[in-house]
Amino acid sequence: MAAVDTTNRGPRTYGNWRKPTSPGILGLGSVGTGLLLASLVVLVITVMVAGLLQAVILAAVLGIVLLAVLTKDAHGKNVLSRGGARMAWWSAKSRGSNIYRSGPLGRSLWGTYQLPGLAAPTRLSEHTDSYGRPFALLYTPATGSYSIVIGTEPDGAALVDQEQIDVWVADWGHWLANLGDEPGIEAASVTIETAPDSGTRLRREVLMNLDAEAPAFAQGMLQEVVDRYPAGSSTVKAFVAITFSAVNRQGGKRRQPDEMGRELAARLPGLTASLQATGAGAARPLSAQELCEAIRIAYDPAAAQLIDEAHAAGETPELSWTDVGPSAAQASWSGYRHDSAYSCTWAMTQAPRGNVQSGVLARLLAPHRDIARKRVTLLYRPVDAAKAAAIVEADLRAAEFRMTASSKPAARDSLAVRAAAATAAEEASGAGLVQFGMLVTATVADLDRAPDARAAIDNLAATARLRVRPVYGSQDSAFAAALPLGLVLPKHIKIPAELRDKL
Repeated sequence: MAAVDTTNRGPRTYGNWRKPTSPGILGLGSVGTGLLLASLVVLVITVMVAGLLQAVILAAVLGIVLLAVLTKDAHGKNVLSRGGARMAWWSAKSRGSNIYRSGPLGRSLWGTYQLPGLAAPTRLSEHTDSYGRPFALLYTPATGSYSIVIGTEPDGAALVDQEQIDVWVADWGHWLANLGDEPGIEAASVTIETAPDSGTRLRREVLMNLDAEAPAFAQGMLQEVVDRYPAGSSTVKAFVAITFSAVNRQGGKRRQPDEMGRELAARLPGLTASLQATGAGAARPLSAQELCEAIRIAYDPAAAQLIDEAHAAGETPELSWTDVGPSAAQASWSGYRHDSAYSCTWAMTQAPRGNVQSGVLARLLAPHRDIARKRVTLLYRPVDAAKAAAIVEADLRAAEFRMTASSKPAARDSLAVRAAAATAAEEASGAGLVQFGMLVTATVADLDRAPDARAAIDNLAATARLRVRPVYGSQDSAFAAALPLGLVLPKHIKIPAELRDKL
């Protein structure tokens, strides 16, 4: 039997990300096409009833509205959506909703440092899983969902064979696909956070292992390492948040935190064990204290030094969920000021076109000298297997409609049909369907460094072949969504996402 030569195999690539569309004429979706046809009917009736002049005026108004809908920028936003966002921002600013003051002297009636915005109504409790590990359970009453946060220690791709990296990527794809089969899972998010290292952990480790009888030269060398190494070094932390529905079945009763805690106590060991096979390293659930520290540092980066020093001294800074919010926060059109830092959050508007390799996000995830703290959050929403088939088939029909609607279809329309057909074939063979997005938050301690951070994110997004856009008018909500809190943004939007995709 002849041996198969695999040494000349090229690097493995990934791609074929599809944004679901609906069929329509003139680039409109199904709902937009329906409104256009209804407008034409109204126009004909106006000619018959009111006269030609009134019909011409109505046609001019409809033409302006149609032009506002069809004129889109590089991020797919039309004039109507941008104008609506600007009006919503003006309304929120006039009401003072963009300003938050907490604490005993703040505007809040309860006098605590509660989280602002979307995370304000969340409630935190702690439970123990079947392995005896404490885990934090976050309840969001507004959406009826529970979230758990898993802390991981990724191994990284340095000095790792490409074959092992391909295995990790494949296992990560299987882990995401299996989320669609897990009962009650609504969403998942992965947060990679890079921050400057205070050097406290290194100093504690050296002092604990330093021999008092060691030579003076060796002790001096170690002391110099402790003093100089933290300058310019960074820490990388990774969190995986999984969100579950409080209702276990359609029309069922919402479960209380104690009931949900007992159920997740048995399921959590399996989720962490399967996550370790994806290259995430040691995965363990975060306790309530650890989650409070992570959120407190996110809103006030200056507290990181104090918390590290407390741990180095063998003390635990007792934090409750009502103490982790900022004492002052103010959202602007393109930024978010919170306690001792200023942040700006970008949202991905287009995934990489074409095929990419496994390290496409390496530079975006790595620490950057112009950004004090950087948080990259991947948002996933697994699609139920019963709905996945209908979604991919509808997307295939929409792509075929766009190609056959013209006598000379564009190359992009032909490629879209092939991509939609490939997605439908993969789903039919058992592959899972996952909706995903990305948020990137850059935090600086000095407001004068904000332009450098913005330029750095634009350059890093280009290296990842991503198209990102600042979340104008919703910086505070985007900042909270990028944290490992398990917030499901579509459930906080008044207009359903299914309807917006068809416009």
